[in-house]
Amino acid sequence: MTEHDPARLRELIDAATRIVVFTGAGISTESGIPDFRSPGGIWTKQTPIDFSDFMRSDAARRESWRRRFEMEPILRAATPNRGHRAVAELVRRGMSAAVITQNIDGLHQDSGVPDAQVIELHGNTTYAHCLACSQRYEIEDLRVDFERDRIVPHCACGGWVKTATVSFGQSMPIDAMQRAERETLMADLFIAIGSSLVVWPAAGFPELAKRNGARLVILNLQETGLDDIADLVLHRPIGETLGEAVGVD
Repeated sequence: MTEHDPARLRELIDAATRIVVFTGAGISTESGIPDFRSPGGIWTKQTPIDFSDFMRSDAARRESWRRRFEMEPILRAATPNRGHRAVAELVRRGMSAAVITQNIDGLHQDSGVPDAQVIELHGNTTYAHCLACSQRYEIEDLRVDFERDRIVPHCACGGWVKTATVSFGQSMPIDAMQRAERETLMADLFIAIGSSLVVWPAAGFPELAKRNGARLVILNLQETGLDDIADLVLHRPIGETLGEAVGVD
């Protein structure tokens, strides 16, 4: 029977030997970053640009970059909140070996989680890279050229430059998916935070953890499709709930 007692989260954390934290947009909305799928979210206002369109259309590339630069003030102003700090504290204590995230904002790293322990399933929008040679580019450098000369970013090698995110129609990163699966299978406690758990294949990890014998906790304001199989479900504010469970202000 699924439990709903917030105090139970601390008990499960204290009893665990290897925790995997899985995060979605909900943990970052408390930092002021809008999500994509919820009512009023970004994708209810503008249609996502498919990767195939980005590759074949200059207009699509230009629009993709326009949207990215439009988001820059919001991303630049966002800082880790209490939820991020609680997750970072679990990592610092050695209780959580990895943070698997659907988020692209880099706030887990900003909160103190080592980059090597953040598994980004959907990439990262805080920098860009060449799709041909993988050369890294900084967003601010690209923004200056775009706004001054309307230049769509491209690499010296001739490849197109894109934010280091996974777009609709783009292949999932194989290495990140394999690492996430390995960590999931080693966990005895899997905490899914701020995710609707509807985006596959990423949403399959909580279910995999449960099938493999781990305790499953779901912390999200709204119901998810996996609530029925979770050991603990908390429809509560993320920062407040995690902060109290971990002992972080």
